[in-house]
This record gives sequence, structure tokens and C-alpha cells, in this order.
Amino acid sequence: MITFPNPKLNLGLHILRKRPDGYHDLESLFIPWHGLHDVLEIVPAAAPEMHLYGMDLGEGGDGGDNLCMRAWQLLHECYGIPPVAIHIWKGIPAGAGLGGGSADAAFTLRMLSDMFGLGLSDELLCSLAARLGSDCAFFIYNRPMMASGRGEVLVPYEIDVTKFRIEVTNPGIHVSTREAYAGVTPRYPVEAGYDDALPRSGISLREALSRPVSEWRDCLVNDFESSVFAAHPELARIKADFYARGACYASMSGSGSAVFGLF
Repeated sequence: MITFPNPKLNLGLHILRKRPDGYHDLESLFIPWHGLHDVLEIVPAAAPEMHLYGMDLGEGGDGGDNLCMRAWQLLHECYGIPPVAIHIWKGIPAGAGLGGGSADAAFTLRMLSDMFGLGLSDELLCSLAARLGSDCAFFIYNRPMMASGRGEVLVPYEIDVTKFRIEVTNPGIHVSTREAYAGVTPRYPVEAGYDDALPRSGISLREALSRPVSEWRDCLVNDFESSVFAAHPELARIKADFYARGACYASMSGSGSAVFGLF
């Protein structure tokens, strides 16, 4: 069985507060983007196998602790599915804020459910995906979703981006999630509750998205950009170039380093 996992883009990303468990609460609008894809093949095997191809991985690289193998392990423990060999050709760059690894893991869960007749619902698949990674659950639905919590709490959001041409630039700079979070200041004080706290800056994500796209440049913000751009000025130049070429909105996706423009 073969499928083609796609990446996601973030329209706005607010870091709300650091949680007692060490994670951060956030809000972001996730949208699928089909301009790139990985190739994911799963076949029966005598023992579990994981191989990565493409990009700078060489051919037949060992996947190690890949999220897809963890997805198989999860379903093996829960439902007793037999061993498989997982082969991935990587077209989605790693460390770019596009969610390629999470997409592969979510697609693996759905493929395994189909291959072995588990009949798992989207809701159950999302619950399993959330155990693998914060944004894995989005790729089960793979349509525009407002994300909160760690990124695993998802609510459908009506937005039509098909009228835009989307360009994505990957500068080849790997930005680790740890590096990105280390540089942000949450919008809400740690000691404050959600209902009565006032954000330190900015407007809510939903309010920004409700405004005309022509106003997004001034109000739809990715909170990671400030510190990541300071560390990697080339990314700020890429964003500025999108606007110079006529983009109506440009932003870094996720924690970077990919930058996209809507035309």
C-alpha cells in the first residue's frame, strides 16, 4: 500500500503559556499544503523494518526511532497487528516547520488500520496520533483546523485558500523545536488563568483571521519569528522578498525554517 503524506502550513501561531508538564499551550490555524509530499509504502514483513530514502539521507537509511515505527508499535501493542516494512521517500524537508514527520506518522496509522481491517474512526485515530506528537492528529483530518493545547486539540475552521497561489521557500536551515521555544515569551503570564488574563501583546488569532487578507500582514503573527529571525536573518530576508514580489501575506511556518507567501 502506498500513500503520499503532505505537509501543513500555519496561518498565525500564538504561544500562550508554558504548562506545568513542560509543554506550551498554543493556538494556530493548520492548513494542508499539497505542493510537496513524501512517499510512504507499507508492506507485510517477517520482522518490523523501517527505511528512509531521498533528501540527504542516502538510500535505504535505517529509520531508527522514527515516528512511523512508533505508530506501528502503538497499533501492535493495542491491536496485535503483525510486522510490516515501512519505506519512506522524503520530499518534505525536516526541521522546516512543515510537519513532515508528523504527517508520515498519521498516514501510517490510517494505512495500518486499513491494511489490517481495524476500522478505526477518525476520533480514535486522532487520539492515537496525539500520543505520537503534538501535531500528528491534524494529519488524520488533513483539512483546515484551529489547533490549541499542544496542537492536538482541533476544531474545524472554514477558510478557502484555493484562490491563492502558495509559494514555499525552504532555506535548508534546520531549526530545532527546542531552539525555537527557548526564544519565545508566552503571551499570558504563567500565574494567570485563561479566562481573566490579558495577553501581553496582540489580538486573538480568530480576530486576526476574521479580518481581510489585506490586513493579515499587520495582525496575523507567528510568535516564533522574532527570535528565529534574530538567529537566522536570512529568513527575514526571504519573508521580505515575498512581500516585495507582491504577496498579500507571508510568514514562517511553525517553528521554521520554511517561509511561505500567499499570492
